[in-house]
This record gives sequence, C-alpha cells and structure tokens, in this order.
Amino acid sequence: MNYQGLADEVIAGMSINQTTADQLINISDADIFPLLVAANRLRQHYKGNRVKFCAIVNAKSGRCSENCSFCAQSAHYQTACQVYPLMTKTEMADNAKAAEKNMSATCFSIVTAGKTVHADQEIAAIGSAVETIARETNLNRCVSLGTLNSEQIKGLKTAGLKRLHHNLETAKSFFAQVCTTHTYEERLATIKLAQAEGLEICSGGIFGLGETPAQRVELAFTLRELNVNSVPINILNPVPGTPAAANHHPLSPFAVLKLIAVYRFILPAKDIGLFGGREKALGSLQPFMFIAGANVTLVGDYLTTKGQSSDKDLQMIKDLGLKIDYV
Repeated sequence: MNYQGLADEVIAGMSINQTTADQLINISDADIFPLLVAANRLRQHYKGNRVKFCAIVNAKSGRCSENCSFCAQSAHYQTACQVYPLMTKTEMADNAKAAEKNMSATCFSIVTAGKTVHADQEIAAIGSAVETIARETNLNRCVSLGTLNSEQIKGLKTAGLKRLHHNLETAKSFFAQVCTTHTYEERLATIKLAQAEGLEICSGGIFGLGETPAQRVELAFTLRELNVNSVPINILNPVPGTPAAANHHPLSPFAVLKLIAVYRFILPAKDIGLFGGREKALGSLQPFMFIAGANVTLVGDYLTTKGQSSDKDLQMIKDLGLKIDYV
C-alpha cells in the first residue's frame, strides 16, 4: 500500500473507508515504519508541532455499581482499589491548579466512580470546583461523571465546563463482552445530550480486552460519525482481581503504534491521545506515540495506577522538538 499517497488523499479531503482502515491495522510489522511516517505527516499537517497535556483527579473512588471487566473500581471484583467519597470542591480545584503549575497540563478532568452522580450536592460541589478552575486557571475544564441528564449538563456548563469525557470503551459489537450492567446506547445518549448543550466531547476506548483489529476500527468509525473532539486511546493495564486481568493478552508495542496511526488516518483533524497504559505498553518506545500520530497524552497519575513523572514527559516532547499547546 502507498501510505504517503493515502496521506495525500486524506489531506486533500478524502475520508478513508472501513475496508482501507482494516487493511492498515492488519499490516505486517515489517511495514509499520512507512505507516508511521505517513501518520506523522498527517499529525504535522493538522496539529503542527504542538501537543496537549491532560491531567485528571480521581475525585470519588471505588464501589462502582457497573461490571466493566477492566475496572479496578467495580464493586463486582475484589481489588486493592482505594475507596473514598467525593473530594471537597477545594481539593478538586487545588488538584487542577497543581496540575497546571507543576505538570504543564492544558486540560483537567474531574473523574468520579459510578454509573452516574446521584446526589444533587455532589453535582453542586463539582460545579463549584469547575467555577474555581475556570476563574483561577487557563485549563480546559472537563468532567467524567458517567451518565448525566440535560439538567445536570446545563448546570455544569453554566459553571464553566467546556468538555465532557465519556468513553464508549470498545466497539458496539464487542461491548457485551466488556460490560453487561448498562448498554452502549446509554453511553451514546449521554454524549449526544452533551453535544446538544454545546459541550466538546472527549470519547475513546480501552484496548487489549480481546477485541479484534476490525473492532478497533469499528470504534473509530463510530467516533467519526459522532464527530467527537478528542479521542483518548487507553491500553489495558491489567489490575489483579478483574476479569480482564485474568484473560489479558498484552498488545505488542507495534500493535499499539499501528492503532494510533490508523486512528489518525480515520480521524485526521481530531485530537488523538495515548493515555492509560502507555508506560507498560510502549516502554522505551513511548516517544513513538507522537510519530504514530498522537498529539495528546495524559500527565501525572491515572485513576488507580501511577504514571511516569511529568519531568520525563516534558523532556520527551522537548527531545522530539514539540511544544505544549497552551491555547
């Protein structure tokens, strides 16, 4: 396949189809470097040499009612996950300010365990934290709170929310293998409600759960149809006690890089990031996530696992000649 020719067509405005995407994600490892060069060209065309750093806080941890097979916070599994109630609004805002000051974060997300936020006082506290973050930082404000209704979304937007994070997790054809306590349609509904209220959408998935390469592509086309703004790619970091850990088959570094590159071809103008699991999945090849087409990554710690130091991340992008996009 002529990867540079395909990149030319994408830059000219052509959208690749699922057949072509399936061919790309199934190329041999011997062909990966020409693919990465072409994907990097797309990243440079649409994003220049600028990257974004996202940071999160696990503001409410554990005892989640849902049975997502990979999740350490699910009440269905016995894990070493910490359990604690919602942080105070001051704690949430302080975490955001520290992420901006100490880790050069450009976006900050407040994340809570559970299918949704049930209590009005919790939504109010999160809204108040968002107001403080909007007033006292330059961060893009994001939340990841599970299923929300229009009234909750409107209130958070009024407080200064810019973006909703709500992963689809995997392809619709594979979702029942990942979670049975809620449906794919429920996830889609929350995304569409947030879009109707004018919020940006951050939505992606977690890979390495047993899905096929074709199902990885299927998710990308769903995200393209939804016209989401940002796509986080997470690689399973198996947590003991979860079904995913028991059935885990690690993705190779080349499989992860191919995944990023193909997503860049399918979603050329979108923000695409490698987030959870990148340290274990890529190891010394982490800089290649940007060569493969990513322009976003997560700095600091994840929900229940540690990330590498922000100093290493800053040095990595400096060595690549990239700059942080603070706009």
